[in-house]
Amino acid sequence: MRAFIIRSGLTGLALWIATLIVPGVYFDFGGTSSWWVKVGIVFLVAVVFGLVNGIVKPIIQILSIPLYILTLGLVHIVINAFMLELTSWLTTNVFHRGIVVDDFFWSAIFGALVISVVGWLTALVMRDQVQNL
Repeated sequence: MRAFIIRSGLTGLALWIATLIVPGVYFDFGGTSSWWVKVGIVFLVAVVFGLVNGIVKPIIQILSIPLYILTLGLVHIVINAFMLELTSWLTTNVFHRGIVVDDFFWSAIFGALVISVVGWLTALVMRDQVQNL
């Protein structure tokens, strides 16, 4: 349980950094001014993003094996952008708050790249601590 909370927190951090760097990717907090509610919304989006990546992404990856071969793996960036777009759609339509991605090209693609790089860096930094839990 602790590893899940840490991983979701790190994913939330990656999403937050993506909203700071990428134009067209931002959080819709629904007019909330409370800092704790905003942190909760970011954590909720991170959990939804993790569920989308855990359930939908493997199916899409299996179905797109020929595209992986044809593009030498570059389609993975597009699939990550699609997962970000799907998370945006789910959170804004189900919870009426969450992450908003203005357009697929280029906001979702750059957002997915930033999230991947930040996630990779935090995994490198936190690898020893999470394995010891």
